[in-house]
Amino acid sequence: MRPGCQPAIPDDAWFKSSYSSAGPTECVEAALLRCGTAVRDSKSPGRQGLWFGQSAWSAFTKELRHGNLGRDPGPW
Repeated sequence: MRPGCQPAIPDDAWFKSSYSSAGPTECVEAALLRCGTAVRDSKSPGRQGLWFGQSAWSAFTKELRHGNLGRDPGPW
């Protein structure tokens, strides 16, 4: 993410990800920002989350939609 583009995010900006389940181990929240997307563990909202610029988030979600993540890429 661009330097200086990590604003304080109000609590009401966070929403539970559709990839989260009701289980105790899958609790992801996201916040859509002007300059990208932030994600955090909803069980530990006080901890620092991950920040993605717009192009990185777009590439990540594209790979998710196409099912390309979580596969064994084979030998490097």
